[in-house]
Amino acid sequence: MNNNDHAVLLDNDKLMHFAIEAAPNGMVIVDDRGNIVLANSSVETLFGYQHKELLGKPIEQLVPNRFAAAHPHLRASYFVHPQARAMGHGRDLYGLHKDGSEIPVEIGLNPITIDTRTFIFATIVDITERKRSQEMVNLAVEAAPNGMIMTNKDGVITLVNSMIETMFGYHRDELIGSNIDMLVPERYRGHHPAVRHAYIGQPVSRVMGQGRDLYALNKQGEEFPVEIGLNPLHTANGVMILASVVDITERKQQEQSLKSALLAKETLLSEIHHRVKNNLQIIDSLIGMQMDQVVGDQARIALRDSQNRVKTISLIHQILYQSQDFAQIDATEFVGSLTHNLAQSYGVNRALIDIQLDLDPLTLTMNRSLPLGLIVNELVSNALKHAFPDNRRGTLTVTLKQIDVARARLSISDTGIGLPQKNAESSGDTLGLRLMEALASQIDADININDCNPTRFELSFDLEKTDGDLQQTSTSIE
Repeated sequence: MNNNDHAVLLDNDKLMHFAIEAAPNGMVIVDDRGNIVLANSSVETLFGYQHKELLGKPIEQLVPNRFAAAHPHLRASYFVHPQARAMGHGRDLYGLHKDGSEIPVEIGLNPITIDTRTFIFATIVDITERKRSQEMVNLAVEAAPNGMIMTNKDGVITLVNSMIETMFGYHRDELIGSNIDMLVPERYRGHHPAVRHAYIGQPVSRVMGQGRDLYALNKQGEEFPVEIGLNPLHTANGVMILASVVDITERKQQEQSLKSALLAKETLLSEIHHRVKNNLQIIDSLIGMQMDQVVGDQARIALRDSQNRVKTISLIHQILYQSQDFAQIDATEFVGSLTHNLAQSYGVNRALIDIQLDLDPLTLTMNRSLPLGLIVNELVSNALKHAFPDNRRGTLTVTLKQIDVARARLSISDTGIGLPQKNAESSGDTLGLRLMEALASQIDADININDCNPTRFELSFDLEKTDGDLQQTSTSIE
């Protein structure tokens, strides 16, 4: 070796020493007897020693007492098969500070050979802050009210909280390191890896299986319904999945109870509807039978009027039963149907009497609908019976309009002969008009009557009232 070569080697040694000294992490070289032969300033700072207190000292000086006894054996084993690797892979490692405190660390081992001798070149990273952050995450996960479980991209469980233990019946030692598929019911297990891999390809925070019922499998082999929220965490070890798991067994039971109660209510309503419908049909038939027995047109007309009132109640009840909302009735439907039914009942010649409907799309409560339907029945019946004698031509108009947000107006008018004078002055001389006034008072309607040219009855009423403001829909006349 000439002088130039020797100078180059000296320069290389200086460069290596400078690089080790300038490294941000701790760096130590240990010989085959376990003694420290080199340590940079980061090691001095990390462990609290001066340079002279480290050189020539056993590396066990930096190992906590609880691990120091076993360390020489581990070190000797490494020299048998030296290779670059992380020390204590999978285990928590700690260094010993000069003041006796322990420091969480990560250590990388690399064998180097100098003049046929093997040395260990170790890099030491202080992970105190990382550990502290991890502990905060663990505390937050443990304190969460829902089950929390974390897996890596391969589905291996790395973290669970106590709620998961309670929910699934496993101890966390049985879960950590196991695959998440163990918590998936057998019927879904074959498909689950593909679903998990698809999520890793596009990791976003979302609800798992949105729109589908999800089930989990506990230690006893029992399935239970769950809701799962997925959150990707991007870490140095790749994408981790933090899942929030909620046992919704009680909610499902409540939903089932509500469905059962609703089904029972629907069955009861159906039974009530059929009973009411049958009873009204019986009344209708009895009145029809009575009409066949009576003598005299006046009695027959009175019975037919009563029969039409029964049919009006039956029609409103039928529309209510067929409605999606039992609290509301389509006023357009029942007023239109009622008018046409009455025209058929009285045998109206549509070539002579033109019936016109002008109805806004309104929905009314039952407390509004029944009195209003009976009012329409009385007024339309009266017009069809009396307004167009001797095949007189004319027009009957039924109008239902919404005046403003909270008020509506019903108007029934005809171009017939008009009301007799005594009826214009006092509408209480016939049963029909007296009944109309009684029904109007039940919905707090204001009545306006025009006796001819055209004859018009107008009722203005509120669309809505607070509970308890409305009277019961009784048709009694005081």
